Amino acid sequence: MAVEVKYVVIREGEEKMSFASKKEADAYDKMLDLAEVLGDWLATGPVALEDNVRDEMALWLAEQKEALNGILKSGKLPGAETEDAAPADSSAAETADAVDIKTAAKRVKVA
Repeated sequence: MAVEVKYVVIREGEEKMSFASKKEADAYDKMLDLAEVLGDWLATGPVALEDNVRDEMALWLAEQKEALNGILKSGKLPGAETEDAAPADSSAAETADAVDIKTAAKRVKVA
């Protein structure tokens, strides 16, 4: 007979996920805590989101924590350094349809 140890993450009486190690279970629980905080923060934002959409967005942001931290620190998407070396004619076509975030933010502030 085999004995198996499982670490189960339970939220509001519902089993969310089970893991073989305590470390993985703790990391997942911490990610769910972050998603909850992000969901509350998103609710205070200027864009009205339905509850289920806000919860999905908060969970996705929490799952993408490392990428989000990198973006906030550098101001660039992960892997953006390799995109800078793209041919000039392909980026010129993309630039025509692109919106400059800084310019858009200034327009919003002025309006």
